[in-house]
Amino acid sequence: MSAILDLDQIACSGNGVEHDIETPHGVLHVTMRGVPKGNRPVILTYHDIGLNHKSCFNTLFNYEDMQEITQHFAVVHVDAPGQQEGAPPFPSGYRYPTMEELAEMLPSVMTQLKVNSMIGIGVGAGAYILSLFALNHPSLVEGLVLINVDPCAEGWIDWAASKLSGWTSDLVDIIMSHHFSADELSDNLELIQTYRLHIAQDINQDNLALFCGSYQYRQDLDIERPIVGLNEDTVKTLKCPALLVVGDTAPAVEAVVECNSRLNPIKTTLLKMADCGGLPQVVQPGKLAEAFKYFVQGMGYMATAGMTRLARSRTASSSSITSMDSSRSRNNLNSLLEGSATGGLDNQVGPQTMEVSC
Repeated sequence: MSAILDLDQIACSGNGVEHDIETPHGVLHVTMRGVPKGNRPVILTYHDIGLNHKSCFNTLFNYEDMQEITQHFAVVHVDAPGQQEGAPPFPSGYRYPTMEELAEMLPSVMTQLKVNSMIGIGVGAGAYILSLFALNHPSLVEGLVLINVDPCAEGWIDWAASKLSGWTSDLVDIIMSHHFSADELSDNLELIQTYRLHIAQDINQDNLALFCGSYQYRQDLDIERPIVGLNEDTVKTLKCPALLVVGDTAPAVEAVVECNSRLNPIKTTLLKMADCGGLPQVVQPGKLAEAFKYFVQGMGYMATAGMTRLARSRTASSSSITSMDSSRSRNNLNSLLEGSATGGLDNQVGPQTMEVSC
């Protein structure tokens, strides 16, 4: 575990070209790794509250198997306004963008970077923002990986404060309870201390409070599950393939399950990670990288790429790994990511979302 907890090392790894991009709702700081490859989408990430793109995603993107994937795609990391390292404080009276406005900043990013489409990876607030963007600009989004996504409008801050035991309910404590379960807060002390210090010391606290306030007052995504064969083209829901990810002990489990119930089961996979809490991209980067690989293969990319080390280690017990084409990507997720499946398709009538445990 200690290898993933040195945020100084994380912050120094993975160079990219930084841009400050003017948008209709203010300046957005982004970091681009690589150059767009032909007509392929870029991978665009958006972090959660209390984090920036480095503390949220560098553990995942520095992982060996993820680096194999990023050889095929450029990567654009977005920092929410005022959340990047060394961000100056906003002036007095500044109005922070709403969630809807944050989503509407992304077309300017894609235009300036000459990007035609993207595969989004978002966590928490970032997953909500990318979902909004996909709903409003479906032609620009080829797929979404949504970690700890909450489609509902309820004020989580009040709920989180009520769950705190023996803590003063300051901003850092509330954000910690947003990221981590009670068991993680008491048991995984090294991880908790690392991220608590990062949230308290590395991000401007006034800027952070503004971002949290914007997320707290978000609107319900107002999406609903389509009835296959009846209203797929008219109901409001995500049109692109979606991989929903949550740790099985994460505070966001119920919210992710709720989001799953509102999405097209034909295009959605729900991945529950066993023995994993609120930061699966940090604690289980290998499993998430493998899931992402088969997700993009299911979209028709990387069809000839080799198997990951985890997949190779299970060759003897799985016969489905010999085919990597898009028509079998969901089977690859099912057969390669969990040895003793508790998910999979259930016996209910009609299409059901694939649920995978690993």
